[in-house]
Amino acid sequence: MERESVKNKSILLPMARRGNGSKGKKIHLLTNHFRVNFSQPNNHDFFHYSVAITYEDGSPVEAKGIGRKILEKVQQTYQTDLGFKHFAYDGDKNLFTAGPLPGSNLEFSVVLEDMSSRRNAGKRLRLSHQSKKFNVAISFAAKIPMKAIANALQGKETNHFQDAIRVMDVILCQNAARKGCLLVRQSFFHNDAKYFTNIGEGVDCCKGFHSSFRTTQGGLSLNIDVSTTMIVKPGPVVGFLIGNQGVKDPFSINWKKAKSTLKNLRVKVIPSNQEYKITGLSGLHCKDQMFTWKKKNQNGEVEEVEITVFDYFTKIRDIKLHYSGGLPCINVGKPNRPTYFPIELCELVSLQRYTKALTSFQRSNLVKESRQNPHQRMEVLTRALKNSNYSDDPMLQECGVRIGSDFTQVEGRLLPTPKLKAGNEQDIYPKNGRWNFNNKIVFESATVTRWAVVNFSARCDPRKIVRDLIRCGNMKGINVDPPYKVVFEEDPQFKDAPGSVRVEKMFERLESTLGDVPPNFLLCILEKKNSDVYGPWKKKNLVQVGIVNQCIAPPQNVNDHYLTNVLLKINAKLGGLNSVLDMERSRAMPLVMKVPTIIIGMDVSHGSPGQSDVPSIAAVVSSREWPLISKYRACVRTQSRKVEMIDNLFKPVSDKDDEGIMRELLLDFYSSSAVKPNHIIIFRDGVSESQFNQVLNIELDQMKQACKFLEEKWDPKFTVIIAQKNHHTKFFQTRSPDNVPPGTIIDSNICHQHNNDFYLCAHAGMIGTTRPTHYHVLYDEIGFDTDQLQELVHSLSYVYQRSTTAISLVAPICYAHLAAAQMGTAMKFEDISETSSSHGGITIAGAVSVPPMPKLNTKVASSMFFC
Repeated sequence: MERESVKNKSILLPMARRGNGSKGKKIHLLTNHFRVNFSQPNNHDFFHYSVAITYEDGSPVEAKGIGRKILEKVQQTYQTDLGFKHFAYDGDKNLFTAGPLPGSNLEFSVVLEDMSSRRNAGKRLRLSHQSKKFNVAISFAAKIPMKAIANALQGKETNHFQDAIRVMDVILCQNAARKGCLLVRQSFFHNDAKYFTNIGEGVDCCKGFHSSFRTTQGGLSLNIDVSTTMIVKPGPVVGFLIGNQGVKDPFSINWKKAKSTLKNLRVKVIPSNQEYKITGLSGLHCKDQMFTWKKKNQNGEVEEVEITVFDYFTKIRDIKLHYSGGLPCINVGKPNRPTYFPIELCELVSLQRYTKALTSFQRSNLVKESRQNPHQRMEVLTRALKNSNYSDDPMLQECGVRIGSDFTQVEGRLLPTPKLKAGNEQDIYPKNGRWNFNNKIVFESATVTRWAVVNFSARCDPRKIVRDLIRCGNMKGINVDPPYKVVFEEDPQFKDAPGSVRVEKMFERLESTLGDVPPNFLLCILEKKNSDVYGPWKKKNLVQVGIVNQCIAPPQNVNDHYLTNVLLKINAKLGGLNSVLDMERSRAMPLVMKVPTIIIGMDVSHGSPGQSDVPSIAAVVSSREWPLISKYRACVRTQSRKVEMIDNLFKPVSDKDDEGIMRELLLDFYSSSAVKPNHIIIFRDGVSESQFNQVLNIELDQMKQACKFLEEKWDPKFTVIIAQKNHHTKFFQTRSPDNVPPGTIIDSNICHQHNNDFYLCAHAGMIGTTRPTHYHVLYDEIGFDTDQLQELVHSLSYVYQRSTTAISLVAPICYAHLAAAQMGTAMKFEDISETSSSHGGITIAGAVSVPPMPKLNTKVASSMFFC
């Protein structure tokens, strides 16, 4: 009954701003927002129309991409019937105009002569059908007052504000689509080779621009930023596959892998320049693959002739083929009606997104190619705005919209840098977001005792690493006992075995030597990063045997700086603390340090884009040993793929038992702190503005229910803060080409006109242009004032135990990222993906079941294993 009453509470909405902060030195900045003015704000309403496109037989057109070409033809052919109105079309079923069309229900018919347009991504196209007729029905759906934007900016309640902004963004998309751009939400990519940069393995980085309207305290602005997407390298299919697989010639290509890579990509076939979507590959080589050719004889009658694809193209079509005979054909037909082309006649068309996970080599090249310092970015954005020609856009002109050409000026503040404490109460004063342990020892040392070294790498000297590790540990106050005398080397005969086999064989050696007494700690030396040993190793240690461990892939020259960083991770994993905030010692923040407070970080990881049946992973970390806010533990669960809301926070299985995440973390806090938390501060990552209400009314509600279920009379106060990195607002100094200094905060002008949000650059941007974190305070029962809350968020960027730098996100969220990533690797989801695709997976009520996350061994469950 108690849970029902909680559920029946009124809907929570994001809280309003309580005021701006005042702490810190003022700094004048520029931002990539451009002022938008309306010359006639009340003269027009937007009219929303539904669009239905069908073939002649009445069947709906489901192919994406072709709709824009059809609507463009409608506008060209029926200008008078449309009242000479310009419109913005979203490419699907929605069309918008400024002012009404002549009728509420309009019907048109158009014929597209050339069905091989670059952006056509749809139906199977046959050579005999070069044109097609389409019927288009446009019907009135709704009226959206443009003044809703002005009302919202003035603080008036309006039902149409989000709709009006959406129309404005669709206008930007229409502007880009007319120029032949690839559209990825509000980012636009031109079909021009000067924007393409090869990042290796058949993939190009395509540089484009993000453009969207934002409502701010300063009014409506246009946010323009640099954007990148990955595309398949256009050109010959064979060239792409050779690059993608890293082979020397077409005859070395793995065709099973190629089939998966090529599926659904579009090719242009020479010499017709006709476009098709790849559906597969032929089962036989081109010179052996037969098909039935319907040939007209001398009497005009059709007769069926069996012929190979190779002979048809070389003898009948008289097209010379150099190497296709010994390779599979490209299939662009259907399973029961294939249509084959020799592979060398097929070229991948431009602007096709590459959605698979990038390799480490590609990621490294992407970072090099996409970084721009602040001055370069400002120059690029200035040119982008000029080249967009928004001032000449017919719909923006009809709306009376004028966009300024100057970066918006904003006032920021430099927050005071938090002071840290090292061992022996030594003070650490970070400079430019960085500090070190020179002549200092760690705040709280763990002892590395009864430990062993396992070596999967043949290219390093493990004994020298151990000697240097012990020496550096002594310098930093970390007690590192000598390990077991034997370094456990991998048996060379298992070097090429699967990762899981290599790990099991290594543990057999460990157990045969050490007996029934397992070590407290294992140092694992890998031959390379992303080793296939890593996942099975983590699973074995964290789930099955419960041993704290540290993996390293040492460089050729291992120096003291590298070893110190390794020691910081080991110390944190074994329960030590490298540094703490001075405020943790002095309890200088009463609402956190004088009232029992748990700090929670939450994130959901959705895996790689190319993996369609891998579950999402929800990770929640929580602080422990109050009044510390520098120590955390993690709870990690799986949930349905692509589900962002965490659904296991509260999971009652009986009247007394709750198997949810929240209960596990609350009990750990109590056992480590000997007190229940009265304040619960939640940092949530990975949600968009449209999901804020779900966080408040689903996730927060589950957390409150978990507390009530644990103790009915217990009523802790909650504060909920969202952190966003996936946005396009950047800041630039007015008098320096450098990035904004660490500690820069902005909570006025370009922030939300009502909600409680701010931008914080806590870290020092060393490469490219600093991306600030956008924090949204959705809920605050605790009652922080603005300066207190901003100081807390800033300080939590300095408690990350893995490094000696301030980080861009609060540490609890970064720990949640790490925990999700590490447990995801340990689960070996790639095996699940491969097996389930072959037999369809196990389904429950039509949905693919979610494999449970293996439980952490109790020996390591409360450790910072993710550090």
